[in-house]
Amino acid sequence: MFEQLSTLEDIKKEPYVIENIRWDLEPQSVMESRFRKMGETTEARGEIKGYICYIETMGDEPILFLMRHTAKEYGETVAQIEEIPKELLREAIEENKEKHYFGMYPINKTVEAWLKKELGVN
Repeated sequence: MFEQLSTLEDIKKEPYVIENIRWDLEPQSVMESRFRKMGETTEARGEIKGYICYIETMGDEPILFLMRHTAKEYGETVAQIEEIPKELLREAIEENKEKHYFGMYPINKTVEAWLKKELGVN
């Protein structure tokens, strides 16, 4: 499935991917350092694995992507979702403008609801 960027239609055929989308994570949480300084000690963050959705803004128009993140701390963008209305992405960017992280923004509840409807997730 991952030789090239998958589409929304490809994702719909992959129940494992759909079941493992992490709706609770934002781009910054998977891009942060694996270790945190906690006073005198260093603490490893919890394991993050699954798929996260994010909005990329490095081009002329915002684009919705799906990233795979493994327990080995490896991440790669695996899908581009072109079917979503750009206005929904712009609204999510505006709502999350304080959460900008290297050109990436988290999705909001409206984008999440649109995706869940398209993917048949309750």
